[in-house]
Amino acid sequence: MKTVTKDVLKSTANKLMFDMSDEQYDQLVEEFDILIKQMNLIGEIEGVDTAEPMTFPFDVTNDYLRDDVATLPENKDEVLRNAADVVDGQIRLPKVVK
Repeated sequence: MKTVTKDVLKSTANKLMFDMSDEQYDQLVEEFDILIKQMNLIGEIEGVDTAEPMTFPFDVTNDYLRDDVATLPENKDEVLRNAADVVDGQIRLPKVVK
Protein backbone atom coordinates (compact mmCIF):
# COMPACT_ATOMS: atom_id res chain seq x y z
CA MET A 1 0.00 0.00 0.00
CA LYS A 2 1.29 3.45 -0.88
CA THR A 3 2.43 5.52 2.07
CA VAL A 4 0.57 8.78 2.53
CA THR A 5 3.07 11.55 3.19
CA LYS A 6 2.85 15.31 3.28
CA ASP A 7 4.48 15.46 -0.17
CA VAL A 8 1.89 13.06 -1.63
CA LEU A 9 -0.93 15.15 -0.16
CA LYS A 10 0.58 18.41 -1.43
CA SER A 11 1.00 16.93 -4.91
CA THR A 12 -2.59 15.72 -4.93
CA ALA A 13 -3.88 19.05 -3.63
CA ASN A 14 -1.88 20.85 -6.31
CA LYS A 15 -3.44 18.68 -9.03
CA LEU A 16 -6.88 19.49 -7.63
CA MET A 17 -5.96 23.19 -7.54
CA PHE A 18 -6.22 23.83 -3.81
CA ASP A 19 -3.82 24.18 -0.89
CA MET A 20 -3.86 23.90 2.89
CA SER A 21 -1.67 25.08 5.72
CA ASP A 22 1.23 22.90 6.96
CA GLU A 23 -0.72 22.16 10.16
CA GLN A 24 -3.66 20.88 8.12
CA TYR A 25 -1.35 18.65 6.05
CA ASP A 26 0.21 17.28 9.26
CA GLN A 27 -3.23 16.56 10.71
CA LEU A 28 -4.33 14.85 7.50
CA VAL A 29 -1.21 12.64 7.48
CA GLU A 30 -1.99 11.58 11.07
CA GLU A 31 -5.60 10.79 10.13
CA PHE A 32 -4.46 8.70 7.14
CA ASP A 33 -2.06 6.80 9.42
CA ILE A 34 -4.95 5.97 11.75
CA LEU A 35 -7.13 4.83 8.83
CA ILE A 36 -4.40 2.63 7.39
CA LYS A 37 -3.78 1.01 10.81
CA GLN A 38 -7.52 0.33 11.12
CA MET A 39 -7.68 -1.19 7.63
CA ASN A 40 -4.70 -3.41 8.45
CA LEU A 41 -6.45 -4.58 11.65
CA ILE A 42 -9.59 -5.42 9.70
CA GLY A 43 -7.46 -7.32 7.17
CA GLU A 44 -6.11 -9.51 9.98
CA ILE A 45 -9.58 -10.79 10.90
CA GLU A 46 -9.88 -14.45 9.99
CA GLY A 47 -12.31 -15.11 7.13
CA VAL A 48 -12.78 -11.45 6.22
CA ASP A 49 -11.87 -12.18 2.59
CA THR A 50 -14.57 -14.84 2.25
CA ALA A 51 -17.37 -13.02 4.09
CA GLU A 52 -20.31 -11.86 2.01
CA PRO A 53 -20.63 -8.07 2.12
CA MET A 54 -23.70 -6.62 3.80
CA THR A 55 -25.17 -3.83 1.72
CA PHE A 56 -27.68 -2.54 4.28
CA PRO A 57 -28.94 -4.23 7.43
CA PHE A 58 -32.59 -3.09 7.17
CA ASP A 59 -35.30 -3.40 4.54
CA VAL A 60 -35.98 0.09 3.25
CA THR A 61 -38.91 1.22 1.18
CA ASN A 62 -39.09 4.64 -0.36
CA ASP A 63 -42.80 5.36 -0.30
CA TYR A 64 -42.26 9.08 -0.10
CA LEU A 65 -40.65 9.41 -3.56
CA ARG A 66 -42.75 10.74 -6.43
CA ASP A 67 -43.58 8.64 -9.46
CA ASP A 68 -41.27 9.03 -12.43
CA VAL A 69 -43.30 10.75 -15.14
CA ALA A 70 -41.82 11.29 -18.59
CA THR A 71 -42.00 14.87 -19.86
CA LEU A 72 -40.76 16.66 -22.92
CA PRO A 73 -37.19 17.98 -22.61
CA GLU A 74 -36.52 21.69 -22.31
CA ASN A 75 -35.66 23.65 -25.43
CA LYS A 76 -31.85 23.56 -25.80
CA ASP A 77 -31.54 27.18 -26.92
CA GLU A 78 -33.67 28.36 -24.01
CA VAL A 79 -31.52 26.43 -21.50
CA LEU A 80 -28.21 27.61 -23.02
CA ARG A 81 -29.41 31.20 -22.85
CA ASN A 82 -28.88 31.07 -19.07
CA ALA A 83 -25.26 29.85 -19.34
CA ALA A 84 -22.40 32.32 -18.97
CA ASP A 85 -20.08 30.67 -21.53
CA VAL A 86 -21.43 28.60 -24.45
CA VAL A 87 -19.19 27.04 -27.12
CA ASP A 88 -20.57 24.93 -29.99
CA GLY A 89 -23.89 24.41 -28.23
CA GLN A 90 -22.27 23.25 -24.97
CA ILE A 91 -21.65 25.00 -21.66
CA ARG A 92 -17.96 25.67 -20.98
CA LEU A 93 -17.00 25.29 -17.33
CA PRO A 94 -13.81 26.42 -15.59
CA LYS A 95 -11.04 23.84 -15.33
CA VAL A 96 -10.91 22.29 -11.86
CA VAL A 97 -8.00 19.84 -12.17
CA LYS A 98 -4.63 19.89 -13.90
